[in-house]
Amino acid sequence: MNAPADPTILQPATALDGATTGPAARTRAERETLKLEKRLARQVGQAIADFNMIEEGDRVMVCLSGGKDSYGLLDILLKLQARAPVRFELVAVNLDQKQPGFPAEVLPGYLRQLGIEHHIETQDTYSIVKAKIPEGKTTCSLCSRLRRGILYSVARRLRCNKIALGHHRDDMLQTFFLNMFFGGKLKGMPPKLTSDNGEFIVIRPLAYVAESDLVAWAEHRQFPIIPCNLCGSQENLQRKQVGEMLRQWQRQHPGRIETMFTALQNVVPSHLMDGALHDFKHLQATGVADENGDKAFDEEVFAPPAGVPFASVTRVSA
Repeated sequence: MNAPADPTILQPATALDGATTGPAARTRAERETLKLEKRLARQVGQAIADFNMIEEGDRVMVCLSGGKDSYGLLDILLKLQARAPVRFELVAVNLDQKQPGFPAEVLPGYLRQLGIEHHIETQDTYSIVKAKIPEGKTTCSLCSRLRRGILYSVARRLRCNKIALGHHRDDMLQTFFLNMFFGGKLKGMPPKLTSDNGEFIVIRPLAYVAESDLVAWAEHRQFPIIPCNLCGSQENLQRKQVGEMLRQWQRQHPGRIETMFTALQNVVPSHLMDGALHDFKHLQATGVADENGDKAFDEEVFAPPAGVPFASVTRVSA
């Protein structure tokens, strides 16, 4: 998700500015930047491989909003495209929603400079959203529905079979908790799915990428960030509150975010309560040992979270 950008926080990083740092500091900064670039390429490449996101001959529409996430997505996909073992095309697409103050010349200029195929779609969804949603209410639901329909239409015209979105790991965790807290569902944000009209495959190549890495990459690459005041910048937005909760957990318990994200990939339906996923009603004793059988009275041992080398092993007794 392209989180709202404070125009002051994504300015060029001073650590890379030779005027304010010495040679040793510059060398350290360059090493860290190289490590960051390799990590981003590895994580995006791994997500693409794990979920078979991009295949030979695909024509991928990359949705570009002007936020740090979508800039990072396009940048990394272009790097991977240059050395990928399969041939695929990328088309960068921006939806100009006629938001007041939106610098309409920034993205076309940036994309022309890159020399890649792109399309700017202009639709005044801003006026529709403002006319329909009372002042003070969040605009996300209507705004996203309008955007989705328009982008599907654009993908059809451009003959794209896949649509790439810039949601990252932290967005996926936030969505999981939003659905659990406010929707009563254990439901997250999938790395790959079919569009609701069944026509396209929607992919999220940044699925394994931390938001903090995208912030650092945007600073290094000096992307021309365009702030958004339509969605994530609204102070009462529940997503912002959940995001702050996760950041607080990470500060207090380093490694917790990584552990929770791993949990989204290790689901045990027999130990939840959804009868549609596990047939509790007709369950019978078979006399055969089952690894997923009841161990409620056994002591469970949890390994320390990744990235916390000195954390003690936690034991939980039922």
